[in-house]
Amino acid sequence: MKNFHTFLSMTVMFALLNACGQSNKETEAETETETEKTSQPNLGHRSTKLVEADGLQFKDLNRNGRLDAYEDWRLTPAERSKDLLSKMSLEEKVGMLLIADMRMYNESFMLEASGQTKPITSAFNEEDVVIDKNQFTGEPLPFPVMNTVGTTKGILKHKMRHFIWRTTTAPADTMARWANKVQALAESDSLGIPVLFASNPRNHITSGALGATGSTSVGFSKWPSEIGLGAMADSAMIRRFGDMARQEWLAVGIRKGYMYMADLATEPRWQRIEGTFGEDPGLVARSIAAITLGFQGPRLNQESVAMTTKHYPGGGSARKGFDPHYTYGRFAVFPGGQLEENMLPFKAAIKAGTSSIMPYYSLPKDTKYEEVAYAYNKGLLRDVLRGELGFKGIINSDTGPIESMPWGVENLTIDQRYVKALDAGTNLFAGNADPTQLLKTLKAHPEVMQYVDESVTLLLIELFQLGLFENPYVDEGRAGDVVGKQEFVEAGKEAQRKSIVLVRNEKNALPLAKGTKVYFEDYSKVYGKVRPGPGKVYSETYEGLTFVSTPEEADVILLWVKPTIRPLFPSDDSPIRVTLSACAVDVKYINTLTSKKPTVLVINYANPFVIDEVYNQQTSNRFLGILATFGAEPEALLDVVTGKFNPSGKMPFTTPISQQAVENNKEDLPGHKEGEGYALFKFGEGLQYGQSASARSSGAATE
Repeated sequence: MKNFHTFLSMTVMFALLNACGQSNKETEAETETETEKTSQPNLGHRSTKLVEADGLQFKDLNRNGRLDAYEDWRLTPAERSKDLLSKMSLEEKVGMLLIADMRMYNESFMLEASGQTKPITSAFNEEDVVIDKNQFTGEPLPFPVMNTVGTTKGILKHKMRHFIWRTTTAPADTMARWANKVQALAESDSLGIPVLFASNPRNHITSGALGATGSTSVGFSKWPSEIGLGAMADSAMIRRFGDMARQEWLAVGIRKGYMYMADLATEPRWQRIEGTFGEDPGLVARSIAAITLGFQGPRLNQESVAMTTKHYPGGGSARKGFDPHYTYGRFAVFPGGQLEENMLPFKAAIKAGTSSIMPYYSLPKDTKYEEVAYAYNKGLLRDVLRGELGFKGIINSDTGPIESMPWGVENLTIDQRYVKALDAGTNLFAGNADPTQLLKTLKAHPEVMQYVDESVTLLLIELFQLGLFENPYVDEGRAGDVVGKQEFVEAGKEAQRKSIVLVRNEKNALPLAKGTKVYFEDYSKVYGKVRPGPGKVYSETYEGLTFVSTPEEADVILLWVKPTIRPLFPSDDSPIRVTLSACAVDVKYINTLTSKKPTVLVINYANPFVIDEVYNQQTSNRFLGILATFGAEPEALLDVVTGKFNPSGKMPFTTPISQQAVENNKEDLPGHKEGEGYALFKFGEGLQYGQSASARSSGAATE
């Protein structure tokens, strides 16, 4: 273990230096002390009055007519948090420990089949959502849980200050107005503690298999999926993305990300691979460090979006690909002995200053650690994460480990689960907006109050570091100018092009010659409802190519296949397959189409799909070239196919040669370590125009 941590520290150090390019100016910023702040900040306030001291102004948040330590922005966050903690009631402390959904007006519950029907507005939504079934899996709960709380109740009665904001269809200015109204409500409460809104990723073009855990928001700049960012093999570009997305999030009032996934994409069947950066610990470490610095900066400040790196200690090693949202997927397995390697990206995130880390639902099977879910796992949280890895931030549970996914502690009462989780080191509990049970637990178990105070202090420090006590409000008139800013949109388009990988180019047939007649089909079907026939036939005008409406008219078929793995929600315990026929692709139709004309095959890889049903020894001579996309718009693909953009992406994971190879794989072992006979396209593989096939893997892993 000692040798591993030496390797870990050296690797992470180089990852940070190479990926992030921190300047001397940033290094100096790290050493600047908070007590050096003497210049008057902008104080945003609605109902609170200002007080003066030493010729400076401060917010009288508790309305006592004098300056309290927690109101004094010249003091350190630790000093201010200590003072505020001493003023908080038990109810206020408990409210700080909970994070759950809060909805805008007319926003539907995130998993409602009917979906949104009316325009979302900036009015308060005072409706609670109480569920008696697991919101993800549909399995019965032991008792009803308030998943979503009405705005006024959540803030004034339940004293909550952390909320998950899932709205993706509201315009930026509407979001900004709502955020300001919620902050004004919080400011009117007894201590004036501001709200912190957290969100899942909003800027990525995804396949949709992740459901509510990641999607594209209306108006925000569009970038490749997270696995596509990994395919760029360009940490500077990833950091640039983080900085640009940060500005969009900041403009609407979102100050915390429930992201990014530092999990390794080692099990092809796991449905969340699209949200990772790849299979290789080094690549993921560089990527997670860069994106953390992009969103947060060198340290948390009033311009930061705080990160929540997940899912510690690595969720990619899921047994047979089954996700631990489900009972049958509760085991994390390490047949390849790679548990420590799974932690490498988390070490990088810690070095980069990530504000929070989220443990996953799963429990470690057949390791030296207790076989309980990570939110309850004292050995992995306090001993390893806090002790060995040196993490000093917030440990934020995933949604519902107390009531919905209590793996390994099913026989404990709810009181006992809270006590065990607090003792293990969990600071913030996600998924329940009703403080009743936690209040009851703490009154019955005063011995865990030390952990409550420890947690509240960490949560308050983050709020102070983000500058929310001074000004939680955003400029409503500016939000629409920042979100979707042209500079951000153009950078997103560049990233889409950089993420595309050319894996085969037979006889240098690509790029396509000017004037080529192309039948361009975008083949995307709904999982479980695959209708026969073609996908969308592209008929837009594009300089350099002539699009035709039938394959028979074409010189070349450009076929863009977008498989969809079985969605994460709902799912079942039947075997997960990553073959095309199992992932919403009519293989017979595809094979008939590609037999008609020379074909450029493009696969959008949300998972490491197996494509042997259409690309094999009998059919390989049909294909002029093969490309991989990871969330891109048509223009990006066409620019690569025509040579307007020379492809530079590298495969972020290994694609298996067959489903049998998938069945035989070790869940925690990266594909490039699986041995001979496993890979079709190798990790790090990727050609540029003018390169020979022998050069296609060069330079990918080291960047």
